[in-house]
Amino acid sequence: MSRIPWQQIFSFTPADLVKLFLSAAIIVIVNKVQLVNDRLSALLIALPLTSLVAMVWMHQAGQGSERLANHAEGTFWFVLPTLPMFLILPWMLRHGWGFWTALAANCVLTVGFFWLTVFVLRRFGIDLMPK
Repeated sequence: MSRIPWQQIFSFTPADLVKLFLSAAIIVIVNKVQLVNDRLSALLIALPLTSLVAMVWMHQAGQGSERLANHAEGTFWFVLPTLPMFLILPWMLRHGWGFWTALAANCVLTVGFFWLTVFVLRRFGIDLMPK
């Protein structure tokens, strides 16, 4: 992996602040919907809103088709190791686990599933974490 340009990442333009506000607004609205209907908010959050918004911002910034395609494909593979969390976390909560303990355990499990996914996919020629 090449050196990450942190200075470039953390320099914000007015357009970046608009993106930040709109992206945060989506999260807040979905959270507000959850107060009224948890299934509807689950549906909204299950939609790849974050990825779609990110791809719109990437397109607006002039990113090429190849980078957008790589982002979409990478997102597909990175979502897979997160899916078990959405079954394990509710099971833990319903079986007496405290929220923070269950959340921490699921974070550790998800990291493990992530690295397992990276290892397995490398055997099939898909490298999610190029050197």
